Amino acid sequence: MTPEDIKQPENLVCTKPRLLNDTHMHYCGGCSHGVVHRLVAEVLDEMNQADNVIGIAPVGCAVFAYKYIDIDWIEAAHGRAPAVATAASRLNPSRLVFTYQGDGDLAAIGTAETIHAANRGENITIIFINNAIYGMTGGQMAPTTLEGMRTSTTPYGRRVDLNGYPLTITPILASLPGTCYVTRQAVHTPAAVAKTKRALRQAFENTLAKKGTSVVEIVGTCNSGWKMSPEKANNGMVDNMFAAYPPGDLKTPQD
Repeated sequence: MTPEDIKQPENLVCTKPRLLNDTHMHYCGGCSHGVVHRLVAEVLDEMNQADNVIGIAPVGCAVFAYKYIDIDWIEAAHGRAPAVATAASRLNPSRLVFTYQGDGDLAAIGTAETIHAANRGENITIIFINNAIYGMTGGQMAPTTLEGMRTSTTPYGRRVDLNGYPLTITPILASLPGTCYVTRQAVHTPAAVAKTKRALRQAFENTLAKKGTSVVEIVGTCNSGWKMSPEKANNGMVDNMFAAYPPGDLKTPQD
């Protein structure tokens, strides 16, 4: 029996995306990464880009993205995904190239690569997961960690006089002439998930149309690093993260 032989119920709302394989995800319960993975797989499948896409995953919680989404992947050194994506896009100009990066990767060790790729207007999409912490390596302070936020390296809270201000890198990217689309979204509610899905599709369409660099920041949670339940982490994100990183479009394509 093949999948085509299985009759689907008439009231079926959604199915598992074809590009999302059966590998058990390593993400903590309540983590935003799993939701975003599903959306990426779903959008690529709906756009019929499965055989035309190249994903770049660097070091961090997203490092194993290649195990979950069944497309061509290249693993990059920490922070260097935009540089690798630049090469992939220039050598394969007909391909849809995107990076999938966390805030510690994109806004710390990868700041230069991110800014210069965007400033050049490389035809790539950058998917940026911002949970304000280094989730993979023990919950240390990240560039995006909020003022006063406790982490394993700021147990009494982030201090501006000692640690500097949180880096809101997305508005910086929006100010560059090479970016065509910069947006900030989330995945904590069904409505937010729908908006993020539309944003990802818009970004991928821009890349295929060679309009320049598209950036989709997704404000997410790290309930393990934040030492919260998934529900409290979502509420904390809305109450605290959204004040510093409000969802919405920062730059839209100009036809």
